[in-house]
Amino acid sequence: ETPGATLTVVTAEGNATEEALVKFIADKVAPKHGISIAFKGLSDSTTLNRAVSDGEVAGTIYQHKLWLSQVLAANPDFSEVAATPVFRWGFGIWSDKYRDPADLPQNAKVSLYSDPANEAQGLWLLERAGLITLKPGVDKWKATQDDIATNPKNLQFVLLDFAAQSRALPDLDAAVGYTEYYLAAGADIGKQIFAPPAPDEFAGQLTIGTKWKDTENIKNLVATFADPAVQEFLRTDPSVRNILLPL
Repeated sequence: ETPGATLTVVTAEGNATEEALVKFIADKVAPKHGISIAFKGLSDSTTLNRAVSDGEVAGTIYQHKLWLSQVLAANPDFSEVAATPVFRWGFGIWSDKYRDPADLPQNAKVSLYSDPANEAQGLWLLERAGLITLKPGVDKWKATQDDIATNPKNLQFVLLDFAAQSRALPDLDAAVGYTEYYLAAGADIGKQIFAPPAPDEFAGQLTIGTKWKDTENIKNLVATFADPAVQEFLRTDPSVRNILLPL
Protein backbone atom coordinates (compact mmCIF):
# COMPACT_ATOMS: atom_id res chain seq x y z
CA GLU A 1 0.00 0.00 0.00
CA THR A 2 2.96 2.33 0.54
CA PRO A 3 3.70 4.60 -2.45
CA GLY A 4 7.12 3.81 -3.86
CA ALA A 5 7.35 0.43 -2.14
CA THR A 6 9.24 -2.34 -3.93
CA LEU A 7 6.70 -4.96 -5.04
CA THR A 8 8.06 -8.49 -4.71
CA VAL A 9 6.86 -11.12 -7.19
CA VAL A 10 7.57 -14.72 -6.21
CA THR A 11 7.86 -18.05 -8.01
CA ALA A 12 9.18 -21.46 -7.03
CA GLU A 13 12.87 -21.54 -6.15
CA GLY A 14 15.14 -22.54 -9.01
CA ASN A 15 12.71 -21.61 -11.80
CA ALA A 16 15.17 -19.80 -14.05
CA THR A 17 12.73 -18.88 -16.82
CA GLU A 18 10.15 -17.29 -14.56
CA GLU A 19 12.96 -15.47 -12.75
CA ALA A 20 14.25 -14.18 -16.11
CA LEU A 21 10.77 -12.95 -17.01
CA VAL A 22 10.23 -11.13 -13.70
CA LYS A 23 13.69 -9.53 -13.90
CA PHE A 24 13.05 -8.33 -17.45
CA ILE A 25 9.76 -6.81 -16.33
CA ALA A 26 11.45 -5.22 -13.31
CA ASP A 27 14.20 -3.67 -15.43
CA LYS A 28 12.39 -2.72 -18.64
CA VAL A 29 8.65 -2.47 -18.02
CA ALA A 30 7.94 -1.52 -14.41
CA PRO A 31 9.58 1.94 -14.65
CA LYS A 32 7.08 2.89 -17.38
CA HIS A 33 4.28 2.21 -14.89
CA GLY A 34 5.88 4.05 -11.98
CA ILE A 35 6.61 1.04 -9.79
CA SER A 36 9.60 -0.96 -8.58
CA ILE A 37 9.56 -4.79 -8.79
CA ALA A 38 11.85 -7.39 -7.23
CA PHE A 39 12.02 -11.17 -7.67
CA LYS A 40 12.07 -13.79 -4.93
CA GLY A 41 11.98 -17.60 -4.98
CA LEU A 42 10.05 -19.51 -2.33
CA SER A 43 10.02 -23.20 -1.57
CA ASP A 44 6.58 -24.58 -2.37
CA SER A 45 3.05 -23.80 -3.55
CA THR A 46 1.52 -23.37 -0.10
CA THR A 47 4.30 -21.01 1.03
CA LEU A 48 4.00 -18.97 -2.19
CA ASN A 49 0.26 -18.57 -1.94
CA ARG A 50 0.23 -17.84 1.78
CA ALA A 51 2.77 -15.05 1.20
CA VAL A 52 0.55 -13.55 -1.51
CA SER A 53 -2.64 -13.92 0.50
CA ASP A 54 -1.07 -12.37 3.60
CA GLY A 55 0.46 -9.45 1.71
CA GLU A 56 4.04 -10.43 2.48
CA VAL A 57 4.64 -10.23 -1.29
CA ALA A 58 2.73 -8.53 -4.08
CA GLY A 59 2.01 -11.50 -6.33
CA THR A 60 3.12 -14.67 -8.05
CA ILE A 61 3.09 -15.87 -11.67
CA TYR A 62 3.66 -19.58 -11.30
CA GLN A 63 0.08 -20.93 -11.52
CA HIS A 64 -2.91 -21.20 -13.81
CA LYS A 65 -6.50 -20.66 -12.65
CA LEU A 66 -7.23 -24.33 -12.07
CA TRP A 67 -4.19 -24.79 -9.86
CA LEU A 68 -5.15 -21.64 -7.94
CA SER A 69 -8.68 -22.97 -7.40
CA GLN A 70 -7.16 -26.22 -6.12
CA VAL A 71 -4.94 -24.29 -3.68
CA LEU A 72 -7.83 -22.14 -2.44
CA ALA A 73 -10.05 -25.17 -1.92
CA ALA A 74 -7.33 -26.78 0.21
CA ASN A 75 -6.62 -23.55 2.12
CA PRO A 76 -9.91 -21.74 2.80
CA ASP A 77 -8.14 -19.04 4.80
CA PHE A 78 -6.26 -17.87 1.67
CA SER A 79 -7.72 -14.93 -0.27
CA GLU A 80 -6.28 -14.49 -3.76
CA VAL A 81 -7.43 -13.71 -7.27
CA ALA A 82 -5.97 -14.28 -10.75
CA ALA A 83 -5.52 -10.74 -12.07
CA THR A 84 -4.22 -11.17 -15.64
CA PRO A 85 -2.82 -13.96 -17.84
CA VAL A 86 0.90 -13.55 -18.54
CA PHE A 87 2.19 -16.56 -20.51
CA ARG A 88 1.54 -20.14 -21.54
CA TRP A 89 3.82 -22.94 -20.43
CA GLY A 90 5.31 -25.30 -22.94
CA PHE A 91 3.33 -28.50 -22.37
CA GLY A 92 3.28 -31.60 -24.52
CA ILE A 93 3.42 -35.31 -25.07
CA TRP A 94 6.92 -36.73 -24.63
CA SER A 95 8.34 -40.08 -25.68
CA ASP A 96 11.69 -41.85 -25.83
CA LYS A 97 10.25 -44.53 -28.12
CA TYR A 98 7.81 -42.95 -30.59
CA ARG A 99 7.83 -39.90 -32.84
CA ASP A 100 4.08 -39.41 -33.26
CA PRO A 101 1.16 -39.94 -30.86
CA ALA A 102 -0.52 -42.13 -33.48
CA ASP A 103 2.39 -44.57 -33.19
CA LEU A 104 1.65 -45.44 -29.56
CA PRO A 105 0.78 -49.16 -29.29
CA GLN A 106 -2.20 -50.84 -27.68
CA ASN A 107 -2.00 -50.74 -23.88
CA ALA A 108 0.69 -48.06 -23.99
CA LYS A 109 1.85 -46.87 -20.57
CA VAL A 110 1.25 -43.09 -20.45
CA SER A 111 2.00 -40.81 -17.50
CA LEU A 112 -0.15 -37.91 -16.37
CA TYR A 113 0.61 -35.58 -13.48
CA SER A 114 -0.73 -36.65 -10.10
CA ASP A 115 -2.49 -33.38 -9.18
CA PRO A 116 -6.08 -32.91 -10.43
CA ALA A 117 -5.56 -29.62 -12.29
CA ASN A 118 -2.66 -30.85 -14.40
CA GLU A 119 -4.22 -34.30 -14.86
CA ALA A 120 -7.10 -32.47 -16.54
CA GLN A 121 -4.68 -30.58 -18.78
CA GLY A 122 -3.03 -33.89 -19.73
CA LEU A 123 -6.38 -35.44 -20.66
CA TRP A 124 -7.21 -32.38 -22.76
CA LEU A 125 -3.94 -32.83 -24.63
CA LEU A 126 -4.50 -36.56 -25.22
CA GLU A 127 -7.91 -35.70 -26.66
CA ARG A 128 -6.34 -33.09 -28.93
CA ALA A 129 -3.88 -35.74 -30.11
CA GLY A 130 -6.75 -38.08 -31.04
CA LEU A 131 -5.84 -40.71 -28.44
CA ILE A 132 -8.96 -40.44 -26.26
CA THR A 133 -12.30 -38.64 -26.23
CA LEU A 134 -13.99 -37.12 -23.20
CA LYS A 135 -17.68 -37.45 -22.42
CA PRO A 136 -19.96 -34.84 -24.05
CA GLY A 137 -20.60 -31.84 -21.84
CA VAL A 138 -17.80 -32.56 -19.39
CA ASP A 139 -15.90 -29.55 -18.00
CA LYS A 140 -12.61 -30.38 -19.71
CA TRP A 141 -10.64 -28.14 -17.37
CA LYS A 142 -11.70 -30.32 -14.42
CA ALA A 143 -11.79 -33.68 -16.19
CA THR A 144 -10.59 -36.91 -14.57
CA GLN A 145 -10.06 -40.38 -15.95
CA ASP A 146 -13.69 -41.13 -15.05
CA ASP A 147 -14.69 -38.63 -17.75
CA ILE A 148 -13.01 -40.57 -20.58
CA ALA A 149 -15.63 -41.72 -23.13
CA THR A 150 -13.37 -43.65 -25.51
CA ASN A 151 -9.81 -44.94 -25.15
CA PRO A 152 -9.29 -47.01 -28.33
CA LYS A 153 -5.66 -47.86 -27.59
CA ASN A 154 -6.53 -48.80 -24.00
CA LEU A 155 -3.89 -46.42 -22.67
CA GLN A 156 -2.71 -47.36 -19.20
CA PHE A 157 -2.28 -44.25 -17.03
CA VAL A 158 0.51 -43.74 -14.52
CA LEU A 159 0.23 -40.73 -12.18
CA LEU A 160 3.55 -39.13 -11.22
CA ASP A 161 4.68 -35.79 -9.85
CA PHE A 162 6.58 -33.23 -11.93
CA ALA A 163 10.19 -34.30 -11.40
CA ALA A 164 9.45 -38.03 -11.17
CA GLN A 165 7.64 -38.05 -14.50
CA SER A 166 10.56 -36.66 -16.50
CA ARG A 167 12.97 -39.09 -14.81
CA ALA A 168 10.67 -42.01 -15.59
CA LEU A 169 10.35 -41.28 -19.33
CA PRO A 170 12.63 -44.20 -20.41
CA ASP A 171 10.27 -46.62 -18.61
CA LEU A 172 7.11 -45.20 -20.22
CA ASP A 173 5.68 -45.25 -23.72
CA ALA A 174 4.79 -41.57 -23.37
CA ALA A 175 4.18 -38.85 -20.79
CA VAL A 176 2.23 -35.61 -20.80
CA GLY A 177 4.07 -32.82 -19.03
CA TYR A 178 5.69 -29.40 -18.84
CA THR A 179 8.62 -28.65 -21.13
CA GLU A 180 10.65 -27.02 -18.36
CA TYR A 181 10.91 -30.23 -16.32
CA TYR A 182 12.09 -32.26 -19.31
CA LEU A 183 14.69 -29.73 -20.40
CA ALA A 184 15.88 -29.45 -16.78
CA ALA A 185 16.29 -33.25 -16.77
CA GLY A 186 18.43 -33.07 -19.93
CA ALA A 187 15.80 -34.36 -22.38
CA ASP A 188 16.12 -33.25 -25.99
CA ILE A 189 13.26 -31.03 -27.18
CA GLY A 190 12.86 -33.50 -30.07
CA LYS A 191 11.33 -35.96 -27.61
CA GLN A 192 8.32 -33.65 -27.32
CA ILE A 193 6.18 -35.25 -30.03
CA PHE A 194 2.97 -33.19 -29.74
CA ALA A 195 2.58 -29.69 -28.29
CA PRO A 196 -0.31 -27.53 -29.51
CA PRO A 197 -0.83 -24.13 -27.87
CA ALA A 198 -2.51 -24.50 -24.48
CA PRO A 199 -5.94 -22.88 -24.02
CA ASP A 200 -6.45 -19.77 -21.93
CA GLU A 201 -7.58 -21.85 -18.95
CA PHE A 202 -3.99 -23.06 -18.58
CA ALA A 203 -2.28 -19.67 -18.95
CA GLY A 204 0.06 -18.64 -16.14
CA GLN A 205 -1.62 -15.87 -14.19
CA LEU A 206 -0.39 -12.95 -12.17
CA THR A 207 -2.05 -13.86 -8.86
CA ILE A 208 -2.53 -11.14 -6.24
CA GLY A 209 -3.92 -10.86 -2.72
CA THR A 210 -7.62 -9.97 -2.86
CA LYS A 211 -7.30 -7.43 -0.05
CA TRP A 212 -4.88 -5.28 -2.08
CA LYS A 213 -6.35 -5.57 -5.59
CA ASP A 214 -7.73 -2.01 -5.58
CA THR A 215 -4.59 -0.31 -4.23
CA GLU A 216 -2.68 1.92 -6.61
CA ASN A 217 0.47 -0.19 -6.38
CA ILE A 218 -1.29 -3.44 -7.32
CA LYS A 219 -3.33 -1.86 -10.11
CA ASN A 220 -0.02 -0.63 -11.55
CA LEU A 221 1.50 -4.09 -11.05
CA VAL A 222 -1.31 -5.67 -13.08
CA ALA A 223 -0.90 -3.07 -15.83
CA THR A 224 2.85 -3.78 -15.90
CA PHE A 225 2.38 -7.53 -16.42
CA ALA A 226 -0.28 -6.84 -19.08
CA ASP A 227 2.07 -4.53 -21.00
CA PRO A 228 2.64 -5.62 -24.65
CA ALA A 229 6.42 -5.55 -24.03
CA VAL A 230 6.00 -8.69 -21.91
CA GLN A 231 4.59 -10.63 -24.86
CA GLU A 232 7.37 -9.38 -27.12
CA PHE A 233 9.95 -10.66 -24.63
CA LEU A 234 8.25 -14.06 -24.56
CA ARG A 235 8.25 -14.20 -28.36
CA THR A 236 11.89 -13.27 -28.84
CA ASP A 237 14.12 -13.90 -25.82
CA PRO A 238 16.16 -17.14 -25.86
CA SER A 239 16.17 -17.40 -22.06
CA VAL A 240 12.52 -18.51 -22.07
CA ARG A 241 12.33 -20.29 -25.46
CA ASN A 242 10.12 -23.42 -25.54
CA ILE A 243 9.25 -23.06 -21.84
CA LEU A 244 7.30 -19.80 -21.42
CA LEU A 245 5.25 -19.06 -24.52
CA PRO A 246 3.42 -15.85 -25.49
CA LEU A 247 -0.36 -15.70 -25.12
